[in-house]
Amino acid sequence: MTYKKLSLLFIIICFISIGLQASQFPKPVEAFSNQVIQHGAVGEDVIELQARLQYLGFYNGKIDGVFGWGTYWALRNFQYEFGLDIDGLAGGKTKQKLADASNYDEQYVKNQIRKGNKFTHYGGVDNQKQTTPNDGGGGTGGGDAGGGGETPAETEETNETAVNVPQGYSQNDIQLMANAVYGEARGEPHEGKVAVAAVILNRVESPTFPNTVSGVIFEPRAFTAVADGQIWLTPDDSAKEAVLDAINGWDPSSNAQYYFNPDTATSDWIWGRPQIKRIGKHIFCK
Repeated sequence: MTYKKLSLLFIIICFISIGLQASQFPKPVEAFSNQVIQHGAVGEDVIELQARLQYLGFYNGKIDGVFGWGTYWALRNFQYEFGLDIDGLAGGKTKQKLADASNYDEQYVKNQIRKGNKFTHYGGVDNQKQTTPNDGGGGTGGGDAGGGGETPAETEETNETAVNVPQGYSQNDIQLMANAVYGEARGEPHEGKVAVAAVILNRVESPTFPNTVSGVIFEPRAFTAVADGQIWLTPDDSAKEAVLDAINGWDPSSNAQYYFNPDTATSDWIWGRPQIKRIGKHIFCK
């Protein structure tokens, strides 16, 4: 074989080797723009953010390109579950994690918005079967707006009211929940306190428990703080902040309805519940 042919063969082998090595490293997913997306933002980045959060089940509201409080709390829940900094901001790491974990059918979503249709973008559901979102959102992350026809300004005004005066929960409910959180989770990390408050709310929403905050908290043998009188201790500000975080949509418990301290629990029944996760000293269960 001549020197020229050997040189050509060597060059071909080098190109093949480089191509094989490059194929082992997937290209970064192209998603979003470079801007940090935050509460109050509008536009295509927010549409993609809402669609990807909904694909994963964190956002159950209307995909409208308006970053309201429902989107904010859905994003925080996503960040919590995926081990990211919980700041409610869609920065580089959060956007890349969203892109890695979800799919975004941009053509479908924008076509539905352009036609003014009511639609959803949940993962694993055929586009022909996507359903209309519930009015007012709800679910894991809550919704920014329900139904159709609102302008962005009207949506924001509605949600500001909902955050400042949570619908369906009186100041007495909030105070009682703060008492319960303080009695049950004093000394726990903030997400542990929010998780305890979320368990109370999850029970209120469940048909197998009383449908009021007081009914859930004072159900016989439901909470240790009621049994030992710690429910009547004066809660600190962090307990009330945890309650408001839970009411506004953050659920670190992942929809748990029970929790217990494994160091003090004596009930065989509670140990038999399907466990979801541990936060601080508490194990949260289904």
